[in-house]
Amino acid sequence: MLNLVLFGPPGAGKGTQAEFLAKTFELNHVSTGDLLRTEIAAKTALGIEAKRKIDKGELVPDEIVVGMIKIKLEKNKDVNGFIFDGFPRTLEQAMALDKLLDENETPVTGMLRLEVEKQEVVIRLLNRGKISGRSDDQDRSIIENRITVYCQKTLPIIEYYKLQGKHFEVNGMGSVEEIAGRLKEVVEKIG
Repeated sequence: MLNLVLFGPPGAGKGTQAEFLAKTFELNHVSTGDLLRTEIAAKTALGIEAKRKIDKGELVPDEIVVGMIKIKLEKNKDVNGFIFDGFPRTLEQAMALDKLLDENETPVTGMLRLEVEKQEVVIRLLNRGKISGRSDDQDRSIIENRITVYCQKTLPIIEYYKLQGKHFEVNGMGSVEEIAGRLKEVVEKIG
């Protein structure tokens, strides 16, 4: 089973590239963003709490996100593998993911880290905000906070996967096709 973590700052193109990898390698795409947006749209208690955090540029609490991932894994046991998009975002989530996958004897194969310059991330998010209407992509101060949170809480995951020999850095600058080609090449080597 091929289990990939697609990693990078907000606006790195994880969603677009995860869809490409899911199709190319026949993986189940697990997007915490999509899971959360579904809860927000349904105005569930989880969705209301998640929206409060997201609107401030903060991370949704681990127990909520890990619980959603666990349900997704349990419902999809007979797949070729998973591409995790937007998860894990904290060291605690990375350890929780390892525990969930170990229960099924299917560890993370590799963490693909999209490297994108900060200014490019800001531009991409502001442009996405104009198209999608997402409030968290329309305010530069919220975007800056999201990048700060990413640097503080999410970057430590890199070392976690490096120590396991599962960290693979991929240049996230360029066209969607160029980035997809680089990702495919790495996955073919590690898969």
